[in-house]
Amino acid sequence: MTPGNNGASTPEDDDPFGYLYADGQANGAQPPSGGYGYPNSVNRVRPVGTRQYGGAPQGQAAPTAAYGQAAPQQQGAYGQPQGAYGAPNAHYAAPETLPGGGAPNGPQQPGRGAGGGGGRRGPNTKGLLIGAVAVVAAVVVGIAVAMTSSGSEDDKGGNEAGGGSTPTQSQSSEPSPSASNTAEEEVKLPATDAKALRLSPGMTTASDIEGAKADGGVYVTGFNQVGAKVTWTVNGIEKAGSYRLNVRYGTPGTDADATLLVNGKAQARPLNMSNFGGTPAGDWEKGWKSTWATVNLNEGTNTIELACNADNKCEAVIDQFSLATG
Repeated sequence: MTPGNNGASTPEDDDPFGYLYADGQANGAQPPSGGYGYPNSVNRVRPVGTRQYGGAPQGQAAPTAAYGQAAPQQQGAYGQPQGAYGAPNAHYAAPETLPGGGAPNGPQQPGRGAGGGGGRRGPNTKGLLIGAVAVVAAVVVGIAVAMTSSGSEDDKGGNEAGGGSTPTQSQSSEPSPSASNTAEEEVKLPATDAKALRLSPGMTTASDIEGAKADGGVYVTGFNQVGAKVTWTVNGIEKAGSYRLNVRYGTPGTDADATLLVNGKAQARPLNMSNFGGTPAGDWEKGWKSTWATVNLNEGTNTIELACNADNKCEAVIDQFSLATG
């Protein structure tokens, strides 16, 4: 049996697809009019070899364009224009070609990207940095406040306990008891001058030589003779012990000395009344000096005597006596 010819039957009765072949078409086979339940579906069926996918019919050369001219657009499937390989398809548009889209490296559409009012914006790094700095600052301030509060509580506890706390500046600046007692003793220790001394016969007071510190510039004279003696009765010694006896005297630019007696007992060494500083000989006004000696006194009343004995050099005048500690 051949397509489209099988005895008395028509080709389409034997082979419904005979119209697709050349021999079936030669025998008059026609496409069915109704299809297979799909309206007008048969009308879209074409014989084998008649479908064209290019711009030129089968067996003809495709039209070409001259050098430098655009080639004519070829027809694709179902009558749609077919572009060259790699050319954009009219039925497909990339996202960047749509309104509001943009190529990654191409110009930005209005309202998009940086500076656009309606598009997405990048992360606000400046705001994040400011926030981080603020957090760090708050943490530092909190630590400082905690340390200050802790130090204050520690100091308070030390003061209440009464131990381990260092003395304040006002406490350290207060004089110690020993220092205050010393000052009181220095103030209370007695002193005298020429007018209050008891003089032996042949001695007197005078004021001819300027420079004496006794009241009225008075001093004791006549000491330059063997047996001459001046006595100071000291009252009010509160504590027995060693004291310093200060004596102010004057010489005519020469060395002198005298015997020192305390409570009737002579000291081992004479009182030195040298010409300290080298005053010129015969200059009484510039010959005022001071000397001292250590004496042991009893509590209460004591007598201090300065005598001119045979082995002494007594060319001197007496101005003042005073006591000091040490």
